[in-house]
Amino acid sequence: MELEAGTVVEGRVVRVVSFGAFVELAGGEQGLVHISQIAHEYVMNVRDYLNEGDIVQVLIKGRDAKGRLDLSIKDLTPAPEGGAPPPRPRRLPKQSPEFENKLKSFLRGTGGFGGKGKKGGRKKR
Repeated sequence: MELEAGTVVEGRVVRVVSFGAFVELAGGEQGLVHISQIAHEYVMNVRDYLNEGDIVQVLIKGRDAKGRLDLSIKDLTPAPEGGAPPPRPRRLPKQSPEFENKLKSFLRGTGGFGGKGKKGGRKKR
């Protein structure tokens, strides 16, 4: 069976990784469904959608420069009604290292979080 761009084939998920899932097609050739090609909505965890052993329909998008198959599940499903997909969740900005150090120093000095600080922590009677 010739695997060319635009062909829809069935395959079995053989490995799930953080960036997508590898699908084995007829003839034993494997391709990657990148995490961005799994669903129309934001996919945080591939295992929420795919697991090893699942049988899936995939669209062959083509081959990359190294000859590996690029696959898509998203392109076979209708887009959600209402236009654009929901926005990707925003990450909270990290605090500056200075703030973190000041906080740790403060907590150590006051005996915060159960640790004994510079002042001896809890008083004995």
